[in-house]
Amino acid sequence: MELDLDDIDIESLRNDLIDYFTSAMFNASPAALIDLMKVEKASDSRLIEIALTNNFDLNDYIIGYYR
Repeated sequence: MELDLDDIDIESLRNDLIDYFTSAMFNASPAALIDLMKVEKASDSRLIEIALTNNFDLNDYIIGYYR
């Protein structure tokens, strides 16, 4: 199944990535600050790339889809 950008709740994904990198910054890696800044400024398509690189399941962000 191929996802369309319009199918993804980008703001929820962005918020979860911000939480993820903020946690990493304080718990293990001060370098996560750079990733956090990238997430805050990322375009929608770049945000999805960052999420996939960090093993986020995009199915969790499909609008109107509940598990």
